[in-house]
Amino acid sequence: MKRSEARKICFITGTRAEYGLLSGLIKKVEKNKSFKLDLIVTGTHLSSEYGKTIDFIYKDKVKISRKIDISLNKNSRLGVSKSLSIAIEKISRNLNNLKPDLLVLLGDRYETFAAAVSATILNIPIAHIHGGETTQGAFDESFRHSITKMSHFHFCSTNAYKKRIIQLGENPKNVFCVGALGIDNISSNKYLNLKQLQREFSLPFSKKNIFITFHPVTLEKESSLQQFKNLLRSLNKIDDVSLFFSKANADPGGKKINNEIEKFVKKNPSKSTVRSSYGQNLYFSLLKYMDLVIGNSSSGLIEVPHFKIPTINIGDRQLGRMMGKSVINCPPTEDSIDDALKKAFSKSFMKNVKKFKNPYGEGGAVEKIANRIFLLDLNNILKKTFYDL
Repeated sequence: MKRSEARKICFITGTRAEYGLLSGLIKKVEKNKSFKLDLIVTGTHLSSEYGKTIDFIYKDKVKISRKIDISLNKNSRLGVSKSLSIAIEKISRNLNNLKPDLLVLLGDRYETFAAAVSATILNIPIAHIHGGETTQGAFDESFRHSITKMSHFHFCSTNAYKKRIIQLGENPKNVFCVGALGIDNISSNKYLNLKQLQREFSLPFSKKNIFITFHPVTLEKESSLQQFKNLLRSLNKIDDVSLFFSKANADPGGKKINNEIEKFVKKNPSKSTVRSSYGQNLYFSLLKYMDLVIGNSSSGLIEVPHFKIPTINIGDRQLGRMMGKSVINCPPTEDSIDDALKKAFSKSFMKNVKKFKNPYGEGGAVEKIANRIFLLDLNNILKKTFYDL
């Protein structure tokens, strides 16, 4: 397709994990002279409390067009609502100034929802990545499907999710199954070796090395903290172990979980460490030397299986997502977590996990999305017809 001017593509990122997934695609677009890249950075990227992860973007030398502070000053439901309203107002103003031809969004965070609302009102077409998935324990579920309905093009990770997007009334010709972006990032990552990792952490590696990420379960009123305490009690029973904690996200209840992590690490410095954010390079490098990932993060389902190690997925936060055979699901009780840990470390499961395939593909999503974005026909795309099955 010939075009006299470069197509203006805008990305918005609000979290460390989201940017990690988008980074390969953002760099691909930035290098292509057929595109003019705009990048809006918001959310926890700008917060010191959550690791000020904008520094990872600076390190990548990606040009940032706008920085938008949405006042993440309260880790409560009312605080999230306030941040959401601020995000809509500020993102709208900036999108109106930038006037992109296409807005690219990933996932289901409320910051992403705010961007979709803003773009819809401003008549800016949206391409959405990782739609069609389900997380029945989090209010992200509603945001994700709402973003799907506001979007015009869809890049999903599996055929099952493609089918679900079409069930929501989206035209199949605008729904593309490309695999998961995270798999591409694993392949392109510049890995640190064991000696480099040992210099990075004061915590030595042990016979058993476990990475832990546990986020609030936002559709369960006050149970997330108790679930996490159950996890800590189970982990504390393991001998000869090193525990690498990543702090929870900015959802309601996240601060309480983070406080518990800090108390645990302070009490157990010889076997545990914590960071607000590890960054993609360090995270993937660590996974090469981990024996297990445990918690309720989507990374445990999508990227971790690529490393041929078990994931223990606790509770309902990820309920509904496609999962490979390397994932062990368990209720958020202490006894259930104990049983899951025994299974994960059993010789038979450790042997079989090496054979399991990742349902999210083997990579190539960055290239597929970038090529498709170039070819998208944006004429008369705003008026959508509901696609009936």
